[in-house]
Amino acid sequence: MKDSSRALRRNRITGYTFLLPNIIGFLIFICFPVGASFLMSFTEWNGFGDIEFAGLSNYIRLWSDETFRISLLNSLIMTGVSVPVTLLLAILAAVALNKGLRGVKIFRTAIFLPHITATIAVAVVWQLLYNPTMGPINGMLRSLGIDHPPMWLASTQWALISVIIVSIWHSIGYYMVLYLAGLQGIPKDLYEAAEIDGAGKVSQFRNITLPMLSPVIFFTIIMGIINSFKVFDLVFVLTKGGPGRSTHMLVYDIYYTAFQRFEYGYASAMAYVLFAIILVITLIQFRGQKRWVNYS
Repeated sequence: MKDSSRALRRNRITGYTFLLPNIIGFLIFICFPVGASFLMSFTEWNGFGDIEFAGLSNYIRLWSDETFRISLLNSLIMTGVSVPVTLLLAILAAVALNKGLRGVKIFRTAIFLPHITATIAVAVVWQLLYNPTMGPINGMLRSLGIDHPPMWLASTQWALISVIIVSIWHSIGYYMVLYLAGLQGIPKDLYEAAEIDGAGKVSQFRNITLPMLSPVIFFTIIMGIINSFKVFDLVFVLTKGGPGRSTHMLVYDIYYTAFQRFEYGYASAMAYVLFAIILVITLIQFRGQKRWVNYS
């Protein structure tokens, strides 16, 4: 009995020893920065002088900050447009590519390839595509008879739409793979029984595919919203928040406030407001998922 307890204790010590590097890294690189930034959000500090306690002034300042309101609005617009469009296109692509057609693996790879391509490389390529004078997109539009095509990234009206298009194109493959995994887990017997009962393809999709995919859809909605609020690299390379403030997003605004204006306390407050927004949206989704997500 003593030997078994000693062996169990030794195994536990061994396990914790292997976990220790990850635990130390998590504490140093995650927990400590998160806690420090929370405390910093109640201070004023430019990175060089003394840290001054500011109370809630940074959070109160957000309500009157026009740039923050514009960044929040742009992030909400991007989330409201890119998430549903991306998920809709991804689920349609997954349904189409779930068939055992010739060359289906090539199409799956082609759709998934943009997601595993470096975001910076994607942004640079789309910069060339969006070029208003020499870009192939406007060249094609001119060949179709459109004399004055959009200026895309150089236009305050089209810049945000341009970023959204790139974000959708870059993300479809990731969500398509998740939907493919969900589709392949649906029993074929359900479709066979539906065909016997005379149900068409549209009816099968509405009454079988969507309900059985609801857990995956729920997960992808949450991930899509979080990722859309976190978008930074595309904006940084494509527009740097411009022209004007038309593509200022929350994360880019946090970066600009902290590392261009050196207002670390205010940037930390902005980061925690962003965290609160994502947390509230996620909690609302978890509360509402009981009504439509089917885990059976």
